[in-house]
Amino acid sequence: MQESLPERLELKQKVLAQASKAAAPDTVFGSSTSGLLPTEIQRDMVNPERFVVGHPFNPVYLMPLVEICGGERTSQATKDRAREVYTYIGMQPLMLSKEIDGFIADRLMEALWREALWLVNDGVATAEEIDDAMRFGPGLRWSFMGTFLIYRIAGGEPGMRHFMAQFGPALKWPWTKFMNVPELTDELLDTICAQSDAQAGTATIRELEALRDDCLVSVMQGLRGHNYAAGKTLANFEKALFGRGATPTLTPDGPVMAMERVIPADWTDYNGHTNDSRYSQLSSEASDCFFRSIGFTDAYLASGRTFYTVESHIRFLDQTHQGDKVKVMVTVASFDEKRIHLWTEIVREDGVVAATGEHLFLHVDAKSGKSSPMGTEMFDLLKPIGEAHAKLPKPVGIGRRVGEKPAK
Repeated sequence: MQESLPERLELKQKVLAQASKAAAPDTVFGSSTSGLLPTEIQRDMVNPERFVVGHPFNPVYLMPLVEICGGERTSQATKDRAREVYTYIGMQPLMLSKEIDGFIADRLMEALWREALWLVNDGVATAEEIDDAMRFGPGLRWSFMGTFLIYRIAGGEPGMRHFMAQFGPALKWPWTKFMNVPELTDELLDTICAQSDAQAGTATIRELEALRDDCLVSVMQGLRGHNYAAGKTLANFEKALFGRGATPTLTPDGPVMAMERVIPADWTDYNGHTNDSRYSQLSSEASDCFFRSIGFTDAYLASGRTFYTVESHIRFLDQTHQGDKVKVMVTVASFDEKRIHLWTEIVREDGVVAATGEHLFLHVDAKSGKSSPMGTEMFDLLKPIGEAHAKLPKPVGIGRRVGEKPAK
């Protein structure tokens, strides 16, 4: 259970004390507190050993970091369980070995925030200039490398020791005022608010949130291509999702119903129709579901064997709109030990085929990058399905070239 009450110690203590009485004794409680000590929060709980701080960062549905910190009476089993759950939902746990006010990330952000307030207070820079200094400079590299690794690189081949010898003396220079903070007078507050308004311009909070989310997704997807930092967390989570995916029931006497989906609002274009790329996505995901049904699991993938898509062809036959329920039917058009030729049909609830997909997949040894026979554990499941589907009527439109007129 995750507690996300306001940052009022007495309120958290009261509610968690009540909740811990009602919950099962092995229920783990996590708190989203940004800085209150877990020892103080768990004080009045029943079985306080199952309480832990699980401090996430906004937007929680995109930011992977969660700081896990236990109190004096928190058990190791609770910390381990919390790490397991947060990892399962795609987050990156940071296990704190010592209880401290503000934990780690907030203390670092607080130091930067204090210096930023002084820069505005002293008229050195505006709020927008300070933000630009971060978002066009160190903020970009901080998204994938922390301060210590960046400074190690700055030290060149000798590494951190050379960096400290070269730049360490600068720590004695009076560059920052982070040891104290300017008084938040009405004048300073008015200045900060006015500069923030000017920086935002006409954009609403919701528009800024959407822009923030899109940028975060882009950064993480970009890092995913390098399998590094937050991108590696995303890649690992996607692999885990693949392993958890639903497995369709094989029906050798007819096409396999691989998946069902309701068309969401963000899939439609300016005409209100489903965007053409989404039909490719549906066909691709249905193919993945079919592969899982014949043994293409995360364990099989981890063994260094996989499928590469060699060729695809999508036909658009009718329209779908937001809220339409569709199902994707998969037929094995042909197969051998190295290749699988699949035919998919995206069917609306009224029985109309909205689109078809045709795909040729090549089984590959990922280490060598060359084609290879699929494992017998997979081929033995594929063979009876493929042989049964070969007896079905040939799908209309299969094998046609782009622009070819349908046969009369």
